[in-house]
Amino acid sequence: MSEQLKFIVEQLNKEPFKKNFNLITFDTLEPMQLLQILNDVLAEIDPKQALDIREEMPEQTVKRMCALLGMLKYKPPGNLSDVTSFRQGLVTGSKPLIHPILHWLLQRVPELKKRAYLARFLVKLEVPAEFLQDDAEVNKTYHKECEQLRTSGFSTAEIRRDISAMEEEKDQLIKRVERLKKRVESVSNHQRMLEQARQLRVEKEREESLTHQKQEQKNQLFQAEQRLLRSQQQLKDMRQAATDANPESLMKRLEEEIKINSYMVSEKLPKELEGMRRTVQYLQKVALEPAMGQADLQELEDKIKEADCQINHLIEKRMMRNDPMDDNLTLYRQQASIIIRRKESKAEELQEAREELAAAERELRQRSSQAQGSDGEEVIRGDELKRLLVKLRGKGTVYKKKRQEIAELKAEYGVLQRTEEILKQRHETVQQKLQTMEAEKGISGYSNTQEELERVSAMKSELDEKKGRTLDDMSEMVKKLNSMIVEKKSALAPIIKELRSLRQHCQELSQEYEEKKAQYESCAAGLESNRSKLEQEVKALREEMGQKENRYHYINSMSEMQMRRAAEEMKAYVSSDPQERKKAIREVYMKNISEQELLGKKLREEQKMVRDSHSTNMEQMKMWCDLEQLMECKRQCFIKAQSQVSIGQVIQEGGEDRLVL
Repeated sequence: MSEQLKFIVEQLNKEPFKKNFNLITFDTLEPMQLLQILNDVLAEIDPKQALDIREEMPEQTVKRMCALLGMLKYKPPGNLSDVTSFRQGLVTGSKPLIHPILHWLLQRVPELKKRAYLARFLVKLEVPAEFLQDDAEVNKTYHKECEQLRTSGFSTAEIRRDISAMEEEKDQLIKRVERLKKRVESVSNHQRMLEQARQLRVEKEREESLTHQKQEQKNQLFQAEQRLLRSQQQLKDMRQAATDANPESLMKRLEEEIKINSYMVSEKLPKELEGMRRTVQYLQKVALEPAMGQADLQELEDKIKEADCQINHLIEKRMMRNDPMDDNLTLYRQQASIIIRRKESKAEELQEAREELAAAERELRQRSSQAQGSDGEEVIRGDELKRLLVKLRGKGTVYKKKRQEIAELKAEYGVLQRTEEILKQRHETVQQKLQTMEAEKGISGYSNTQEELERVSAMKSELDEKKGRTLDDMSEMVKKLNSMIVEKKSALAPIIKELRSLRQHCQELSQEYEEKKAQYESCAAGLESNRSKLEQEVKALREEMGQKENRYHYINSMSEMQMRRAAEEMKAYVSSDPQERKKAIREVYMKNISEQELLGKKLREEQKMVRDSHSTNMEQMKMWCDLEQLMECKRQCFIKAQSQVSIGQVIQEGGEDRLVL
């Protein structure tokens, strides 16, 4: 209980509540103040709850708080699960009821904020059919996408840095491509080589797609084999079940099921229905009753005590009577009640098992329909696929980002370590000054008052647990402690004023430090980006310089070779030896020129001869074509004569053909 109170006080002293409580002041709060604190916490979760409970009727306050707690799915402890006692505890501001609610709410404020925000869109409203639209589902999907983007770890600054880095890489790649184009243009047949490289890339992509298709077909084959094995196993199980079944076992099983169902319908379900009706009537009765005050609660407690006394008196009378017949009947009654309880527990277990079986069958049908709709493949949702693609694309950049973050954190760790040492030194000096000022004022030890008060409160809670002190003793101790605190505060008021000025000065210094730190970080980031750009430019210039040097050495070596060759040519040309002159390039070229001129002269003479004999050659070619047609005609006539029946005899004399019949 003390740990729960400590947690509540710590959370209420933080943002956004800033209550400035301690364990003692929080424990001495009035019921109305405690209810107002509970309302403030609920207002932080749902802003619609922000109001003063003194301006509202108690019934409306309880109804509003119960509705919000029900929407937030709060479950009271076991001893407060009764609705009536819960509502009455809220009305009276009971500490045993409100403290667990505060502890539960303060543990999960962000989650409950989200639930309260979404509840406005998930409440079913009665809307006419012509205006009915599925805006709730759309809002849910948009909210889910927004949360995914928030928790994905990407920010606009990082995306801008990535875009700028990509643009720089793009510029570098364009420059490299231009340089490579210039180098390739000087190579012979570069278009053909580029076309072959393009075809090679296309073939590689085709090979990858074929490999992917092959893997998919293997996966489909494996899934088909698995489905076949499952179907065979199901067939085997059904055959075994059919062989073991006989009419007697089936009838026996049906009779057992009929008995169980009849028990459920005739005994169990009517009892549950009657109990639920009584609970509803009781709740309606409680809801219709007006709000109860402290006197009404005291009267009800007195009635409960009187009823308990009467019950105990009747039990004592019955035990004093001690009838042996009643003892035998009680034994049988106990056995019957035990059997009834066992029967009810088994019926509940059976109902739970049936519900689980029905849920499993629904899930099986849903999975089978999904598998049939996707041709046996695993069903992957669009959101999951998008997340998977984003993760796969971001794996390459995450490592670089993490390395950069580690370097930044190491640098920041050194700065923070130095800052911690400086702050520790300042804290020690402030503590020494505070002790000296307390000694001068004659109130030494005030700085340790808070620790002593917490120790006293801890001792108080331990003594309460051990000895069970009453509320009056606790209130007297609280009054004494409050008086001591008031005396100490009045004595330390001037010192506190001086401490406030020092704290304000410290806050100004810390704010100035944060501003200087932000300026330093921005300047360092700008210098770092400039340095990276300069390094890239230097790297590009060095590469270009290396290329220029290679070009220079190549041209220099070629010029030396040409000069050497020209010197040898001049030496051979001016030489007196005819054999050396023949080796000269000039003589070789002159010889080749003369040979080509003789060859051209000969070809021109042949061309002239061809032109002169062209007409005669054409006539001769025409005569040969006519002769060829004549011979073909004779061949056709001979073949036709051979195929026909001989009518007479052909006689050839003197170059003439005669037919004799």
